[in-house]
Amino acid sequence: MWWTRTKTPKAVESYAPEREAELAAPPHRNAFVMVALGGATVAAFGIAGMQSIFAPVFFALVLTICVHPLRTTLEERGVPRGIATGSVITAVVVLLGGFGWAFILALGQFAALLPQYGPQLSAFAGSLADALSTIGFGPEQINDFINGFDPTRLVSFFTDILGSVAGLTTSVVIVLTMLILMAMDAAFIPTLFKQLGASKPLVVKSMNTYASGVRRYMVVTTVLGAAQGLVNWAALAILGIPGAALWGMLSFLCSFIPNIGYFIAIIPPLIFGLLTGGWPMVIAVVLIYGVINGIIQSVIQPRVVGGAVSLSQSITFFSVLFWALLIGPIGAILAIPLSLLVRALLIDSNPAAWWWRPVIGDLDETKQLMKEEDSEIKAARVQRKAEKRLNETP
Repeated sequence: MWWTRTKTPKAVESYAPEREAELAAPPHRNAFVMVALGGATVAAFGIAGMQSIFAPVFFALVLTICVHPLRTTLEERGVPRGIATGSVITAVVVLLGGFGWAFILALGQFAALLPQYGPQLSAFAGSLADALSTIGFGPEQINDFINGFDPTRLVSFFTDILGSVAGLTTSVVIVLTMLILMAMDAAFIPTLFKQLGASKPLVVKSMNTYASGVRRYMVVTTVLGAAQGLVNWAALAILGIPGAALWGMLSFLCSFIPNIGYFIAIIPPLIFGLLTGGWPMVIAVVLIYGVINGIIQSVIQPRVVGGAVSLSQSITFFSVLFWALLIGPIGAILAIPLSLLVRALLIDSNPAAWWWRPVIGDLDETKQLMKEEDSEIKAARVQRKAEKRLNETP
């Protein structure tokens, strides 16, 4: 009878490897994760609370890392360490001073030029108000918008920026002071790493990798960003768009902001292109910026930078938002060096955390595995086609 039959037990999928891995995990792992998240939150609030100090200090650190090869080159040629340190500091100060002078000059010229476009800006506001009325905004809201749109406020805005340069004295003093001190301390770094190499080899290796990666990223981005800004400046000047020098400077700064820097840099030229030449000028600006940005940031920069960054697009975009929220706009510019520092401290120097590397963007091994999988799938597909032809043959 059916109730006396012996039932064959079903094959049960073995979870032995997963179970062993779970048992091998450290006890109270969830508690460790929660403590780590709490510590990260406290650290984030701490950094945000001292952003006025943290941002210039880290900026000075990045500058020191970028110019360190100049020191080593001078010392290898027999230049005394004191003179090499002074040369490094002088080079950085000259570069920063030149950039600051060019930025203030371009901003001042634009502030003087802006009142000439007051009527066009008012007309643009009127057309924008008409567009708002077509999508459901009420007359009172539109009138408030038109009455509140005063082009002279833009002039006062840029004038306030020029006047607030004096308020940046504290940050400038911090940057210069830390730059001098870090340049002096950098003379001991090679010997210090040799001293620590025997006891802390992974820490030394991760710091060297971090320094070389940041240096390559910042130097390449600076050179290509300068080229991009100059080309945009020349193109906008040829098109006759006002403030071309300032928009070229803005393009250079936004080249340090991954993913969204292009969209920030293109907005002002689009507005003034629309005011001066209408929609054909807007299309010309979009084409010029699109071609230049596509060639430099999508073709040249990835090949030159290589695997120095190794962060996924999602992590890169999130890091821009995260560090900008924490330490202000400069956080968007320094997002990549800051994220690489976190990775060096928490992942690269800890073998137990190396499995995070492919998760956050180090995909060299993953891409190789994907190529092997694609080859296997292709071979299997070819074999199936061959077997199908063989079976169809009479």
